[in-house]
Amino acid sequence: MNKLDLFLENLDIEKEISLDDFPDIDLYMDQVIQIFEKKFSGTKRNEDENVLTKTMINNYAKAKLFYPIKNKKYSKEHLILLSLIYQLKGVLSINDIKYTLNGLNKRIIEDDFDFYGFYEAYQNLIYQNTSNFKVDIQEHIQAAKDEIANIQVDQNEELKRVLLIASLSSLSSLYKRAAETLVDEIIENRKNKK
Repeated sequence: MNKLDLFLENLDIEKEISLDDFPDIDLYMDQVIQIFEKKFSGTKRNEDENVLTKTMINNYAKAKLFYPIKNKKYSKEHLILLSLIYQLKGVLSINDIKYTLNGLNKRIIEDDFDFYGFYEAYQNLIYQNTSNFKVDIQEHIQAAKDEIANIQVDQNEELKRVLLIASLSSLSSLYKRAAETLVDEIIENRKNKK
């Protein structure tokens, strides 16, 4: 296995929760946490990190990121929403997540769209993004190597990594700003409808 393959394997980027991973019965909070820990444990940066905790779930509920639970149990729809929240929280603020998911929550409650189909569409995009990432990361690595070569400094591995880290961070910031701008558009559209 080459360095890039090992790097991608360590990222564990192909971990997602599919609809089949969610049981069709309502679950207690501890069971929900177990599902997320089992599925996403490889994405933790270190062993001290938690994928999902009772406090996190309670904070998400208080912030109204998902519609209220019944009888202390979480439905399949709640689990799907928690999966979306898990992905969004790495980029967006809690308030931005609330605005983003507010309309989705209303539609789930009103049962006026195919939520499972929506989640499958999201999964399809995640798989496409993962596939694109594998190609893009190679291009970014090569670009960092080329830039280091252009400035004619010592071809130190650490310098290449620092340059790559800075480049990837910049790219991440651009995507974050794009996502935040789309959230702002959702907020503005809701204000205009009132």
